[in-house]
Amino acid sequence: LGNADARGALQAFSLFVKAKEVPAASRCPGGGEGVRWRCCRQAFEELPGIHRHVALHHSGDVGRQAGLGAGLAEAAGSPAGSAARPSGHSCGSAEISWTLPDTSHVSQEDLTSVISFFLNILFLFAYLCHAVGSQVGDVLLYYCYCEVKDPEKLCAWQKALCQHLHLTGKVRVASEGINGTVGGSKVATSLYIKVMLSQPLFKNILCQEDFKSSAGGAHCFPDLRVGVFKEIVPMGIDPKIVSYKETGIHLSPQEFHREVEQYLSQATQGQSDTILLDCRNFYESKIGHFQGCLAPDIRKFSYFPSYVDENLELFKDKRVLMYCTGGIRCERGSAYLRSKAVCREVYQLKGGIHKYLEEFPDGFYRGKLFVFDDRYAICSNEDIISACRYCGVLWDQYKLCSSQHCRQLVLTCPSCCNKGLTACCPVCQEKELKVTSRASGQILKEECECTRRRPRVPIEHVSPRMLDTGK
Repeated sequence: LGNADARGALQAFSLFVKAKEVPAASRCPGGGEGVRWRCCRQAFEELPGIHRHVALHHSGDVGRQAGLGAGLAEAAGSPAGSAARPSGHSCGSAEISWTLPDTSHVSQEDLTSVISFFLNILFLFAYLCHAVGSQVGDVLLYYCYCEVKDPEKLCAWQKALCQHLHLTGKVRVASEGINGTVGGSKVATSLYIKVMLSQPLFKNILCQEDFKSSAGGAHCFPDLRVGVFKEIVPMGIDPKIVSYKETGIHLSPQEFHREVEQYLSQATQGQSDTILLDCRNFYESKIGHFQGCLAPDIRKFSYFPSYVDENLELFKDKRVLMYCTGGIRCERGSAYLRSKAVCREVYQLKGGIHKYLEEFPDGFYRGKLFVFDDRYAICSNEDIISACRYCGVLWDQYKLCSSQHCRQLVLTCPSCCNKGLTACCPVCQEKELKVTSRASGQILKEECECTRRRPRVPIEHVSPRMLDTGK
């Protein structure tokens, strides 16, 4: 950005924040005495909070107001990610080391990410300039299946490590291993990887390539959450009953690419005996998926076993190619599918879509890759395969539903947003107006009606002919 553009963007950012101020006379008990700004049905008491929200969710609006052009305005949704293969498996166990890295030689500025008003502004500019990767930091995604004798101790060490490095994110610990996604500065994430690789518990199991990295930082998560769970990925089945040790056959991105290529070729000729199965949730596959895939209309991975049970006939005598974001859901998902003994063979993409896009950015995966943080998506190609919920124009940038009782993800384009269409469905939009009109300040926690009408476990009405044509 030139000086004039920078001044224009700064002014547009300031004006946008100013427009969200709650008038002093309106700061009554209904909105909370400390509430100074409101945006997207959220209340903010402190300046960094509203700055972060605007930078993450309204950079496109600010860019348009500043006249920086559509390409720059949409940059917030376009940081490219890199990936690596998933971690190996181990039946052994080791003691947990409490080692924390020496950060005495690292400045506070290098170790932390967004720490002040000015860095929040720079964060916005970084998005607009396609420079998130070099100016902010990284988001790491990894998992490791191994025997953990003392999950509570590992959890405490993880929390201390992340806090020491000023990392945010989510880490799940269980007796079967660890699964995490954390964000921070490049220095902090590099130190995190180094310490994880030196942890005796993960020795000869976890390696450098198991950490998938994409442009981001600590600002991509609202806080740090580290906890002990029964599973490191919530499938809802005891790991002792369906173990990651019974997983499907791992295919490298190159092998998976060749399999998909062959599948699409045979499907066109009506000769395919293969199902390309997306193990993710419906809102993930909606904005990006492999061509010719079967994408279950499920909201949670814990519904996947029931989906398999209700559609066993679909998988009978088929070769199944499975994939997910980073590989972890396929570990347990493929094990469950294999336990039903109906498929001819079950394969899974090693390293998930992350790793595939690193090697085939313009391959058979089209659209964006959904991620579970405030970025919502990362991209490697320019395809837009989804549409605005209201007008149908091509659109793939998620926002949170504006209804406080719902808070699900919605695809609504800028034009529809300007018309006030910001909820996930018309029913939810109407319900939001009723709740807002009460001015009680109460936030209702419940699913919206459109979600309750979606079948928890869909029954696929797919004919052999449809599968043969790859639809």
